Amino acid sequence: MNLQSQPEAPGAVSGQIRDQATLVAAEGVGMSYLGRQILSGVDLTVNRGEIVTLIGLNGSGKSTLARILLGLIQPEAGRVWRAAHLRHGYVPQEMTIDPAMPLTLHRFLTLGGKVDAAALDATLEEVGLRGRLQAQVGRLSGGELHRAMLARALLRRPDFLVLDEPMSGVDVAGPGELYQLIENVRDRYNCGVLLISHDLHIV
Repeated sequence: MNLQSQPEAPGAVSGQIRDQATLVAAEGVGMSYLGRQILSGVDLTVNRGEIVTLIGLNGSGKSTLARILLGLIQPEAGRVWRAAHLRHGYVPQEMTIDPAMPLTLHRFLTLGGKVDAAALDATLEEVGLRGRLQAQVGRLSGGELHRAMLARALLRRPDFLVLDEPMSGVDVAGPGELYQLIENVRDRYNCGVLLISHDLHIV
């Protein structure tokens, strides 16, 4: 697997082949917000087939680092490598949907493009939402909404999957089941997973 290469510069994506299994790697990444340094000298590597857990207090820059690794924002310092043709999936920490909005799960999962019906059914089966295609997204429980967002990410067949606080809104009976699901996803898709959490006990 070749890695993309661009000219060296602060915040640029650059690099040579590091390891055939490497999906994303950060070196010396730094970032500030409103004059406050939130990331400094961060090194991190995610390889295919592994789950890397990023733990820190709320507001410590975890989500910012995830967005940098995904290429959604550029760091002020350091470098980031991404595998060529990398497919990524991102499940954000939270998503607010007005319960009155007429948005079915089917429509939510197919926003942005047509999805094969068999793939939809198989993915919903995988995340534990079988038969819920016509359910209103705004009325799903916290755990169901996270599963729906995970299903949307999995439909991309990701190489690199980022899960930002996947336990947010999930009742206490759900953590073990959800983490088993994450392991199953890692194995099934042979992807690398970056799991972000503020709760060391849960992790």
